[in-house]
Amino acid sequence: MDYTGIITIEPGKRSGKPCIRGLRITVYDVLDYLASGMTEAKILADFPLLRESDIRACLAFAADRERKFEILSA
Repeated sequence: MDYTGIITIEPGKRSGKPCIRGLRITVYDVLDYLASGMTEAKILADFPLLRESDIRACLAFAADRERKFEILSA
């Protein structure tokens, strides 16, 4: 998935953490909600500005970072 249009990084927003579409919701926030057991439906209900594609973009972003970390660690 191409998340480049969804995941944004702005130095003055949330201390430069990766956010979703310029919102103040970070990739970490979404991943943490999923890890704690929240369903996608519950996340979308709690944050009406989010879309299903935003959640998939967070997962793709995390997978890509993990892949890059593996390459750097090798």
